[in-house]
Amino acid sequence: MHDELKQAIITYAVRLGDDALILGHRISEWVSHGPFLEEDIAQGNVALDFIGRSRMYYTYAADLTGNDKTEDDFAFLRSEREFQNHLINELPRGDFAYSTARQLMLDVYHSHYLSALMNSKDKTLAAIAAKGVKETRYHLRRSTDWVLRLGDGTEESHQRLQSAVDDIWGYTNELFEHDLLEQNLIKAEIAVDASLFKDQWLAEVSEILTAATLKVPATEWAVRGGREGYHTENLGHLLTELQHVHRCYPNSQW
Repeated sequence: MHDELKQAIITYAVRLGDDALILGHRISEWVSHGPFLEEDIAQGNVALDFIGRSRMYYTYAADLTGNDKTEDDFAFLRSEREFQNHLINELPRGDFAYSTARQLMLDVYHSHYLSALMNSKDKTLAAIAAKGVKETRYHLRRSTDWVLRLGDGTEESHQRLQSAVDDIWGYTNELFEHDLLEQNLIKAEIAVDASLFKDQWLAEVSEILTAATLKVPATEWAVRGGREGYHTENLGHLLTELQHVHRCYPNSQW
């Protein structure tokens, strides 16, 4: 593997790790705050799935990098400008409807993305995707059930969920866009071209929202920049909490 391709794969793996870590942290914020005990436990399990996935991506990137690099270097020793996660993952936890709306959009996205990544010529990325697909099936069932339950529930639950969908919708465009690095990896059959399943994603999400008596927002606005390191103010606060212990006690081991 030549150096340029290797560096591109490292960056790509770190990006996928960033997406998983930041979303996993957001979901973990529901632990002890869930609407009831079983849901509280479920949120913790889903969070662990994403954090575990981020560890696999980071570990692979560290192995390719060498020089004693570890997963912790990527998770705990980078600033917000060095993170390249999609912005939708870092948005605040919000109320339960807000988190549920985001989770549905991302679960449908991940179901397609990871299925495609399983065909990557990079065998390690394909293996990580194969494990993630199994988890995503469970995640999607949960988020779909909750969207139907809240959307077609009380007047308040319906309104909260509709507001959440409207507020988040413009952040989904970024999921299907690719910079030059990812375009080159797509040509090399390593990365996933998410634009190929954008219409299918929209159809599936729209079907679930409609079944939940919700309106599908018009795509009149879009926010992007995460892959370039431009983030909302929320990521800095999140990283302050996430990285606090590691930065206070550097080189500590569990």
